[in-house]
Amino acid sequence: MTMPKFPTNWFNNAYIVLIIAPLFWGGNAVAGKLATLDWQPFTITCFRWFLTMVILAPFALPHIKRGVNVHRKSWMTLFLLGAVGMAMFNLLMYLSLNYTTAVNVSIEQAAMPAMIMLANFIFLSQRVSVLQIVGLLACVLGVLITATEGQPWTFIEQGLNRGDAIMLLACVFYAGYTFGLRWKPTIHWLLFIWMIALGATTMSLPFMLWELSQQAFEMPSIRGWLVMFYVVVFPTVVSQISYARGVELIGGNRAGLFINLVPIFGSLLAVLVLGEQFHLYHAAGLVLVVGGIMFAERFSVK
Repeated sequence: MTMPKFPTNWFNNAYIVLIIAPLFWGGNAVAGKLATLDWQPFTITCFRWFLTMVILAPFALPHIKRGVNVHRKSWMTLFLLGAVGMAMFNLLMYLSLNYTTAVNVSIEQAAMPAMIMLANFIFLSQRVSVLQIVGLLACVLGVLITATEGQPWTFIEQGLNRGDAIMLLACVFYAGYTFGLRWKPTIHWLLFIWMIALGATTMSLPFMLWELSQQAFEMPSIRGWLVMFYVVVFPTVVSQISYARGVELIGGNRAGLFINLVPIFGSLLAVLVLGEQFHLYHAAGLVLVVGGIMFAERFSVK
């Protein structure tokens, strides 16, 4: 993935760019919680990806023109990655934030690497070590502790609350998106993000129209538009560029470990910005989820 030339030194520092990406991704849960005050969940998703398309169009257009013939067979793959993976994840995440906390959503996102590992095992028959299974079980326990407010045994009787259940379903879609990236063609990152945005916009449009048919659209406040500005510019564009640059500098395996910072940053920002309470069970869940994933990756079968 060829990256544009940036004169600043920070863009050549893998650790800086790989901290920037999860920092803004973690902030997306906080922004989503704030968005519930001004936006309906399906509407903000559609607006987010449509505005991303508009902003990137002038820069992506030359690559779109060059790629029309070269990557014609890959258009559907890219479109589906955006439509099924990215759009459904965002639709469900913003919906979940109407029913649960940003801290919970941040921690539950860390379950995605475990889901990806499971998908690789089921569909690609990738070998899994006993120690990997231990790590994945720790991750599952951490999610349950978070979603059940420190009482995982109640899951058998009561199940999960609506918000946490929706968020975990969202994670399934994003795990599917990540799993599907193995079929992504080698193209310029601008073309890739633009096509993902096109797919996500197309998929979220009927959801938005249905939502607006149920409740008339009300113009968001300045706060609402600032939230929209944040989710379009930072988690969508800046984080994607930063993460791609990090992968280019140190490789995908090492860069992937930095995704574990998302629940840490997300939880911290939820406490600082939203004033949400960070309980002992959140800490226990966070340690189990992040530690379990890092343990599983450490002892993965080569």
